[in-house]
Amino acid sequence: MTEKKQTITYEDFTKLDLKTAKIIEVEDIPDATKLYKLTLELGKEKRTIAAGIKQFYEKEDLIGKTIIIIANLESRKLRGIESNGMLLAADNDGKPILLTTSEECESGKKIN
Repeated sequence: MTEKKQTITYEDFTKLDLKTAKIIEVEDIPDATKLYKLTLELGKEKRTIAAGIKQFYEKEDLIGKTIIIIANLESRKLRGIESNGMLLAADNDGKPILLTTSEECESGKKIN
């Protein structure tokens, strides 16, 4: 059963900076069995995030995917990598299913 989360206000929602991002590089992180280091393109900006999807996705299958990220999440250091955002994924019985766009979309576009 899914735990019901507290309701947030529209103003809380507007604080999230959700954007499209294209995965341009995927690297292993030494001694990390679950994390990949992803280099993302957000329009003209490049950004690095660490993502716990290594057990479920091959590097070559991720390159070129347009995903949805939280762009204004406070940065956090994971296994020595400064992660500047978080990708969004649905939990399908323990497997993360990356949220993507249904059509080609430029990177860096705001999600409304």
